[in-house]
Amino acid sequence: MRKAWVIGGVGLAVAIGIGAAVAVGSKGKAAEPSKGKAEVALEFTPREVVKPALAPLPGRVEFSGPLVAPSTAVVRAKAPGTLLALNVAEGSRVKAGQVLGKVDLAELDSRVAERNAMLESAKAQLAQAERTHESNLRLADQKFISSNALDSSRAALDTARAQLQAAQAQLNTTRVSLRDAALVAPISGVVAKRHVVPGEKLSAEQQIVTIVDLQTLELAGNVGTHEVSMLTPSMPVEVKVEGVDEAVRGKIARIAPAAEPGTRSIGVTITVANPKETFRAGQYALATVVLPDTSDRLTVPVAAVGNTSGQDHVWVIENGALLRRAVTTGRRDDSSGRIEVLKGLTPATQVLAARFDNLREGSKAVVVNKTAPVASAAASTVIVK
Repeated sequence: MRKAWVIGGVGLAVAIGIGAAVAVGSKGKAAEPSKGKAEVALEFTPREVVKPALAPLPGRVEFSGPLVAPSTAVVRAKAPGTLLALNVAEGSRVKAGQVLGKVDLAELDSRVAERNAMLESAKAQLAQAERTHESNLRLADQKFISSNALDSSRAALDTARAQLQAAQAQLNTTRVSLRDAALVAPISGVVAKRHVVPGEKLSAEQQIVTIVDLQTLELAGNVGTHEVSMLTPSMPVEVKVEGVDEAVRGKIARIAPAAEPGTRSIGVTITVANPKETFRAGQYALATVVLPDTSDRLTVPVAAVGNTSGQDHVWVIENGALLRRAVTTGRRDDSSGRIEVLKGLTPATQVLAARFDNLREGSKAVVVNKTAPVASAAASTVIVK
């Protein structure tokens, strides 16, 4: 019996040892998968992954500057005097030939009277010279005077005639000055500024008022020498004026023949019709010239292109993994939101259409069909952290 108990105890110990070994082995096998857990693939929707598309990209040349009124006139005093009245104010609308005010031109009136008196004197001297010469002609016929005396009387007559013509010319000039000294509007438009007030003493050529015609405005800007060859006069232009929501149409009026000194830019002037006088001189405006494209270009969304240390790049999905691909970009069209890719991509490349944070090269990535209206960019961002 004692022997039987010993044999039974040894068998029980062996059984317990085998059971423990089996348990330990089973635990080790269960722990192995947790150490080699498979990487979770990033999921992107078809809206977030695109292929480069062939499409024309219109070029754009932009320049900016203030609007100016080319038809601007400054009314100046043509003679010294006192400003007695000024009938217009800033913002007043005037017509060509309209009287703007009155200037005391006593000095100019006196000069006209003086020139008129000189003319009458010259007429009297001419009449006297004519009578003298006629008398000398009769005396010369009777041989009472010499030929030299007759020549002297003829010269005196010619001198009197010349003096009369000079006096008449001086009087006409003074009358023109008096007429020009009147304050009248040279053009139709709006009074932009009054430079003087009634009662002020005026000097010759002193500014009185400035009148602008707002029916046609101009925008003068500068473009680079590499862009000016693409522009021609009469080319349509889109003009966006500050403070106005809708853009207006204009056209290129002229292009400067040479670059500005010390710069690599050339002046371009465009005209903008302003029949309703919606715009004002001095408003800042941005002009855009759209250049049509006749060729198809390989393009991707602008948001797909990033930049690191001056190098453009995109994220692509290749063989189920994310890769950052360096690209060379070309023409860009912000209106369509696309940019040309010159090097680095093929039409079959799968490109991330937007920018995501914390992406790592080599991460697994798949494109899944999701019907959720919200893009999975946020989800992708969380996964790659």
